[in-house]
Amino acid sequence: MASGSKIAVIGAGGVGGFVSAMLASHLPDVTVVARGDRGKTIEERGLILHSDYKGEITAHPVVVSSVPDLEDQDVVFICVKNYSLEQVLDELKHGRDGKPVVRDGTVLVPVMNGVDPGQRVREALPGCRVVDSVIYIVSYADADYSIRQEGNFASMRIGTAQEGDEIAEAVGVVESILKEADIDFKIAGDIEAAIWEKYILNAAFNVCTAAYDCNIGPIRDDPDKAADYEAAIREACALARAKGVRIREDYEENMLNRFYNVLLDTDSSSLQRDVHAGKRSEVETFCGYSVREGRRLGVPMPVMEKMYQMLKDRENS
Repeated sequence: MASGSKIAVIGAGGVGGFVSAMLASHLPDVTVVARGDRGKTIEERGLILHSDYKGEITAHPVVVSSVPDLEDQDVVFICVKNYSLEQVLDELKHGRDGKPVVRDGTVLVPVMNGVDPGQRVREALPGCRVVDSVIYIVSYADADYSIRQEGNFASMRIGTAQEGDEIAEAVGVVESILKEADIDFKIAGDIEAAIWEKYILNAAFNVCTAAYDCNIGPIRDDPDKAADYEAAIREACALARAKGVRIREDYEENMLNRFYNVLLDTDSSSLQRDVHAGKRSEVETFCGYSVREGRRLGVPMPVMEKMYQMLKDRENS
């Protein structure tokens, strides 16, 4: 099924670029959605991936397109920033001249930050089959639109909490595609927990580095900042449990151990880089969502509230 599938990837930044390059270098019918100079560069040179893990790859998608111009795709990977999702869903729903881009049964795979993209996709496009996912990767786009992946890992988790033969078949289709494209993955027995565990990591790592505008080293070396990092982990874990998510019992301690003993002094986050550069960022995804859900559920989140205010003040300055 993988070789015969028409596949599109929406977004060609750090994550989407990696996914696109791996798919297009192994499968025959891959379309990449990329606009402007990025799209033009990919059309002219191909999609260039500098990967510590997978090596040097130059892939040539069959089409470089905009969302409304996509035609009759079997599987669509959505790899955009969280704040762009509604626009993408509207374009998929209405296409060009009101003609939908997707059909009943199209498989959609959001590969995004945050805990709610899958649900938002299901609500907007109820006729499609949504396979939830999360990816562990360090990757970003260089100034020349090539993609750089750092470290000896890049791995996805896929799955669904829904039941039925059709959605099970959809998970199998995505499994076959990832296998053929040489993308590491596992099928998660509890995909909600897998997504939340990644979110908890980001709620501490991304938010703290962005709020204090520094790499991990200065946070770890400062007792007050380190205490905030610890608290951010505990608050995010408490929120997950309040929502009924079955994160692992030892996950909180694992994340604390990662902070003190695994992360490098030089490690930074995409959120920190975006905020520092004055770009539009996913503050609402990593921080605002937690604050709002904490208030709604009565989960105290004093450190996350403080960092959210710090980041909003910086955005407005």
